Amino acid sequence: MTFLPEDGERGVPPAIALYSILGFWLFYAILVSLRAAVMGFEAQDALAARRMVVTVIGVVATWVLYLALRRFDHKPLSVRVVAAFSLAAPFALAMAAANFYIFNVYDPVGLFPDSDPAKYEKAGYALMSIVEDAISRYFFLAAWAGLYLAISYASEAHRVERRAARLERAAQQAELRSLRYQVNPHFLFNTLNSLSSLVMKDRRDEAEQMILSLSNFYRTSLTGDPLEDVPLEEEVHLQKLYLDIEAVRFPDRLITRIDVPPSLLHACVPGLILQPLVENAIKYGVSRTSASVTITIAACEQDGMLRLTVTDDGDKPPSASDGGNGIGLANVRDRLAARFGDEGRIYYGPREGGGFAVELALPIIRRGC
Repeated sequence: MTFLPEDGERGVPPAIALYSILGFWLFYAILVSLRAAVMGFEAQDALAARRMVVTVIGVVATWVLYLALRRFDHKPLSVRVVAAFSLAAPFALAMAAANFYIFNVYDPVGLFPDSDPAKYEKAGYALMSIVEDAISRYFFLAAWAGLYLAISYASEAHRVERRAARLERAAQQAELRSLRYQVNPHFLFNTLNSLSSLVMKDRRDEAEQMILSLSNFYRTSLTGDPLEDVPLEEEVHLQKLYLDIEAVRFPDRLITRIDVPPSLLHACVPGLILQPLVENAIKYGVSRTSASVTITIAACEQDGMLRLTVTDDGDKPPSASDGGNGIGLANVRDRLAARFGDEGRIYYGPREGGGFAVELALPIIRRGC
């Protein structure tokens, strides 16, 4: 189990602090017990009992030191370092005094029968022993305080990293929403222009059919979350609905061909990622010529990547002067970069036999989408 502070908290969580304190004092108890056994002290059982009392007092004292250090968690690191190593001193002195009392004042003859009880009552001896012991215990507590600062710093760094990751994810989601929402108004603008043209030419039946197709398109496209991917099958279906709309404008000129293998129908792609490409094929491939034009939407798997292509065989492909018109290829490029990073790429250019081709390369994702 991992214990991490909440985003609004700083410092070391109580659970981690308690485990570190228990670990430190357990190490102390084991080390001192081994030292006593190696040196052959008498009354090992009595020594062990008193040592346990000192250990418990040490755990409590270090916990109080932890509570004191928590009051500096919102201070600069330099202040926290000074506070940690300064506060360790009085706690070390208190621990040394407790240790002296338990081993030298409380029934010392019971531990050391040959010792002279009078020497423990001398003020100079007691002070010297306490100060000497306090120095060694200071380094022990300072080591724990250093560990506390290290864990506190690591915890705060992790908190900052998580917050930065959240902000980066939110920015990416905002960018994806913005790019996705650019598509619908752009498409609606073009469609309404076509609808207006049909109405002005008194082609009412065709205008009614276009309105129904437009309604079906938006009913389908607006139901999904703009941040979620959709199955390729659904994306192709949306493009069929769109091409049905454009077929009303160009009944004798527009030919549609779909070439997607069944194995890729459930691959996940960004919603409406093909829409600007199909629109461009209509705008530059179909509307600029009086001959019939075939628009092909195809998909294949190559080198572990999903490759989607939208091609047309029109005789007037986009020129350099058309590069700044609309959102088109720039929108698709930015969406691929926001969604897949360097793994999402776009290639485009005129075809050798005439027309224009756009190819998207993106990772194959087959999980539920």
